[in-house]
Amino acid sequence: MQNNSAKDDSDEMEIIPSEHNGTSHDPKNEDSGDIHRAEENQKSNIDPNLYLYDDDLETRPHISTFISSIANYENTIPAATDPDAKPAAPSARMGTLIGVFLPCIQNIFGVILFIRLTWVVGTAGAVCGFLIVLTCCCVTMLTAISMSAIATNGVVPAGGSYFMISRSLGPEFGGAVGMLFYTGTTLAAAMYIVGAVEIVLTYMAPWASIFGDFTKDADAMYNNFRVYGTLLLIFMGLIVFVGVKFVNKFATVALACVILSIIAVYVGIFDNIHGNDKLQMCVLGKRLLKDIPIANCTKEDSFMRDIYCPGGKCEEYFLANNVTQVQGIKGLASGVFYDNIFPSFLEKGQFIAYGKNAVDIENTSGQSYNQIMADITTSFTLLIGIFFPSVTGIMAGSNRSGDLADAQKSIPIGTICAILTTSTVYLSSVLFFAGTVDNLLLRDKFGQSIGGKLVVANIAWPNQWVILIGSFLSTLGAGLQSLTGAPRLLQAIARDEIIPFLAPFAKSSSRGEPTRALLLTIVICQCGILLGNVDLLAPLLSMFFLMCYGFVNLACAVQTLLRTPNWRPRFKFYHWSLSLIGLTLCISVMIMTSWYFALIAMGMAIVIYKYIEYRGAEKEWGDGIRGMALTAARYSLLRLEEGPPHTKNWRPQILVLSKLNDNLLPKYRKIFSFATQLKAGKGLTICVSVIKGDHTKITNKAVDAKATLRKYMTDEKVKGFCDVLVAQQIGEGLSSVIQTIGLGGMKPNTVIIGWPYSWRQEGRNSWKTFIQTVRTVAACHMALMVPKGINFYPESNHKIGGNIDIWWIVHDGGLLMLLPFLLKQHRTWRNCKLRIFTVAQIEDNSIQMKKDLKTFLYHLRIEADVEVVEMNNSDISAYTYERTLMMEQRNQMLRALGLNKKENSKVVQTIVDHHYDATKTASKVRFADPTIEEIQHHDSQNDEKRNSIDLDGPENADTPETTSNKDESTEKADGDFKSSVKPDEFNVRRMHTAIKLNEVIVEKSQDAQLVIMNLPGPPREVRAERESNYMEFLEVLTEGLEKVLMVRGGGREVITIYS
Repeated sequence: MQNNSAKDDSDEMEIIPSEHNGTSHDPKNEDSGDIHRAEENQKSNIDPNLYLYDDDLETRPHISTFISSIANYENTIPAATDPDAKPAAPSARMGTLIGVFLPCIQNIFGVILFIRLTWVVGTAGAVCGFLIVLTCCCVTMLTAISMSAIATNGVVPAGGSYFMISRSLGPEFGGAVGMLFYTGTTLAAAMYIVGAVEIVLTYMAPWASIFGDFTKDADAMYNNFRVYGTLLLIFMGLIVFVGVKFVNKFATVALACVILSIIAVYVGIFDNIHGNDKLQMCVLGKRLLKDIPIANCTKEDSFMRDIYCPGGKCEEYFLANNVTQVQGIKGLASGVFYDNIFPSFLEKGQFIAYGKNAVDIENTSGQSYNQIMADITTSFTLLIGIFFPSVTGIMAGSNRSGDLADAQKSIPIGTICAILTTSTVYLSSVLFFAGTVDNLLLRDKFGQSIGGKLVVANIAWPNQWVILIGSFLSTLGAGLQSLTGAPRLLQAIARDEIIPFLAPFAKSSSRGEPTRALLLTIVICQCGILLGNVDLLAPLLSMFFLMCYGFVNLACAVQTLLRTPNWRPRFKFYHWSLSLIGLTLCISVMIMTSWYFALIAMGMAIVIYKYIEYRGAEKEWGDGIRGMALTAARYSLLRLEEGPPHTKNWRPQILVLSKLNDNLLPKYRKIFSFATQLKAGKGLTICVSVIKGDHTKITNKAVDAKATLRKYMTDEKVKGFCDVLVAQQIGEGLSSVIQTIGLGGMKPNTVIIGWPYSWRQEGRNSWKTFIQTVRTVAACHMALMVPKGINFYPESNHKIGGNIDIWWIVHDGGLLMLLPFLLKQHRTWRNCKLRIFTVAQIEDNSIQMKKDLKTFLYHLRIEADVEVVEMNNSDISAYTYERTLMMEQRNQMLRALGLNKKENSKVVQTIVDHHYDATKTASKVRFADPTIEEIQHHDSQNDEKRNSIDLDGPENADTPETTSNKDESTEKADGDFKSSVKPDEFNVRRMHTAIKLNEVIVEKSQDAQLVIMNLPGPPREVRAERESNYMEFLEVLTEGLEKVLMVRGGGREVITIYS
């Protein structure tokens, strides 16, 4: 054959024969051949079994490479370390007990348990006290369920609630909650410091008071707390600044102290089951007295008379009532529980006494003498606020996720078990304290009636010093942990650059410490210490923690209700209603406890939220409700325009390119059903058809076609928009649609196009349009889905079972992982199981590759069976050579015959029939375009070009006579080429990949309900032969499969392992 043969009018590029066929070349062909051979040499290192994906493998990693690179990722923000210490060896991954359970136990049990729980029980009574504790525990349990869902929705680096909420609800909520969490943690440090000082001054060393006898003057007591608290804060701040290593080691000591103290209390309760005589109280009538030695606790004693009868005139209540000694610890066997069932709430200044008789509790004389008075007004809601800090600390496990062997398993189990354990301890303590201690002693907040002793300490076994020392050290440890964590949280917020005025606190010292943040934390903590009262600090910091927990519940509820594609928690025991109940509880407790503190916390959150939201933003208000709606829509679109969405927020915004038949009806109805089934991602859907012609002449047809599209979308429940474009050339029209469709951030990112079933019959115009569209989609960095066998896809109202098989050859952003997950959210595919197959190259370790892939899927929260297919046999079979040879012969015969466009169609069909009759399978018949016969019959009667077309290109007609006239020429050309043409090695390798992969896929997935695979990239050269070969390779790759979805990513990650 001579290379100067007549050229096809539709293609000016010449054929480059193989160097093995002995034909001559002109210089142009030699240059092209050199380029061709250079490509071969460059790609010779690609696995022969994957040569069809050679262009993709240059820019996109093979699966084995990708999963091995992420199998041992690092996911943590470095925790506080000693900058002077030598680098430590990598620590072993911690399990649930050490990594989550015990840290949560340490952070939940706090100073309130030791110095306020008995007072809460005595004031509220056993029933209300139980409800107070139960309410607080329910808040944290519901929050823990929501937190477990968020924490298991990917890898959670350190940062606790701030990280989870900011990454779930956005920077505005994240910044607000981060500052609330920081403020709460800082005030918690202040509460721990004041509590530690209270333990020392009140129960261990009352002689250290520098403001006189604080038992007679509450202001003196609080002034002592302020002074000693300030000194202790400075000391602890210096420790945090210079000795982080000490803080981390002291945490273990503090944990041991907490556990031993609680055990000592339980042992003491049962050891004193019949009570003891250690604590004796002096009672005047029904009023509790203080500073009265038991030896002088008689009405006739001169000590008593000197107090109540100054100047010889005795106080009326003293004269009317007797003085008695009462046993403080009566024991469980005494039945005192029944005396402690009901609440005894008091107003400030009322006497602590049995019952609610006004004569006993009201101060009518104006003097208190030695009678103990209520220092604050108590109520059910106030006690909730005071006790609530005792149940905080549930974030300790999620903050350590990077140190856990299996964070997604350990965080939910460890956190919930810790809450159940601490809740059991608290609830049982309420009942045990109510059943062991006298009511008056329970309500004596500072133990003044028993000589300034701690009630819990005197219950414990073997003596009170176990509790006093243990509670002091544990409180000190908790304060150090707060002073260590709060500055790092502030630094993390500052580094996120969402609150500009915090920018100075993002910097670290030369030793890597957040010194500036530590200084600010100490200043805020000092403000809390100046309050000087745990009963004021506890409700205040409760507000901040309740706000924080409320936002955690809100984040979980919003993610669940929005059904974002990235929302795939491994923790399944959650529901949006539980999150909303938790949110409602948080808000209710805040308002009931202290409405003014609640307003402070909410106001702070709103100010920060608005500051972040409107920083530099332009505010506009339209006229009326419609103007406000338009402004909101404009504002949202402008914000979406700022940049591409985060990987977690990526969802398929679908552009469906639909073909219309002669009657302007969509040719493939089920392509709309498929789009509906993908809409679990809650993205945007736009359906477009392109009609060939002049828009000024066929405007009515375009309007009718759009109405038809809308009706089909309505019937198939596709929520979105539709449009029809009239263009002179189909390819240019499709290109324009893909480039310009959408508005701002609401532009489609995924294109669904139909497979050109009749590309062999219709010739180049059909597959040229298809490949041009594929290239346009890739150039626009959009994802592409090509459903083949669309007529066999299920209807949206059907339910099917079986397998969805994913053949993951090349990693192109994770779209192959996300699509089946989205399909399974629809009722049609919900009962299907996922199976993921990937191909191991010769040098891959299949066992390790399977293990890494399972780990990757585990972190993606996707349940699927995994199988690694080994394709070690790279020998190219004779059948491969034959298929390649027939493919090339067809192209060269068409070239040699010099056919024009109109003749092309039927001659191509003749050549196809000649070469492929023996290889046609049942699957090919099923894949055939269902309207081909009808179209051919119609075309034989009418030679007009149709106005409507999709990616299949124009369907041109021909007369039977034209074909018969060319049969003889075709057979002659066929005979000439069989003797001279040898297949091109480049094509042989690609055909080999297609055949080998097809054999394996058919063997494994022939019965699958859907096969999803990577779509190989189109040829880079715009040459007719390469493009035709590409279509043939895709046909071979999908032979024998009924329902196939070929997918090509847009070049960006669409799925992530992170929360």
